[in-house]
Amino acid sequence: MGRQPCNLHSRGLTLLAMRSTFHWRLRDRQLELGPRTLVMSIVNVTPDSFSDGGRYLSADAAVQYALTMLDEGADIIDIGGESTRPGSRVSGDDPTAARPVVSEDEELRRVLPVIEGVLAGRPEAIISVDTYKAAVARRAVASGAQIVNDVSGLRWDADMASALAELGCGAVLMQMRGRPAEWRTLPPLENGVELVSRELRGIAETALRAGIARDRIVLDPGLGFGKSFDENYPLIDRFGEFQKLGFPLLAGPSRKSFIGHTLRTNGAEAPPDQRLYGTLAATTAVILNGAHIVRVHDVRPAVEAARVADAVVRSRHSVAR
Repeated sequence: MGRQPCNLHSRGLTLLAMRSTFHWRLRDRQLELGPRTLVMSIVNVTPDSFSDGGRYLSADAAVQYALTMLDEGADIIDIGGESTRPGSRVSGDDPTAARPVVSEDEELRRVLPVIEGVLAGRPEAIISVDTYKAAVARRAVASGAQIVNDVSGLRWDADMASALAELGCGAVLMQMRGRPAEWRTLPPLENGVELVSRELRGIAETALRAGIARDRIVLDPGLGFGKSFDENYPLIDRFGEFQKLGFPLLAGPSRKSFIGHTLRTNGAEAPPDQRLYGTLAATTAVILNGAHIVRVHDVRPAVEAARVADAVVRSRHSVAR
């Protein structure tokens, strides 16, 4: 594990916490986290994602899009076959509800050809699979995925923790408040940073007890997932506090509804495709506060924003020396 974060005081100004360095072990390779921000590109192979649902539903379209994102500078391609947008149903929700849950077979039908197609074109590409199902994780890793990105933080499939321990892959574990179908009815958060920190610590402890190696774990505070509009900003502002957990951090503010709400005009939220500049502001903020990886829709703008934010982060290290 790398250097612990600290607060610096220079010339009467309090500088934000420096970003710790880690070596993240994946399935058969390793990534250094800290010297620069890594950019994870979102590839949704779904008909109903909040931002780009249906655009890359065909395997060919999704593969071509992923290859383009690699050309634009993406470090990781995150492929998902089931939407967890607000209001969506996931496994374990009310089985009598009208909207069906995406089955394991359907999710595999969507994601496996994309994983295989991307690796056929770019064998060196680092693929993440966005799933909370252990069976999907196993098949995806067998097909070449290096990382499993579980938005449920090991909570929705009792077999996921042991599966990740056996697979020996990278694991992104996210804190989510409630389930997507419940988000609109959740009570307000009184102290979101403390709640998210406590639950992330519990998720990490569950992972470690299951045998997932510490250096395979990245934690995600889950911006937008069960947090109402303004409840996300304290998480961004105090993102550096999550470094105290001792794990690398991923943040995914991209095109989230809290950005659309902040950018509303005449009472109407900015639609997802008009949230780029707000996304870049949030992305820059989380990098300055310690994020190691950002998960985005718009890769090239995020890569450029991260380069500038990383230069600021590096300047802190120069001051510290």
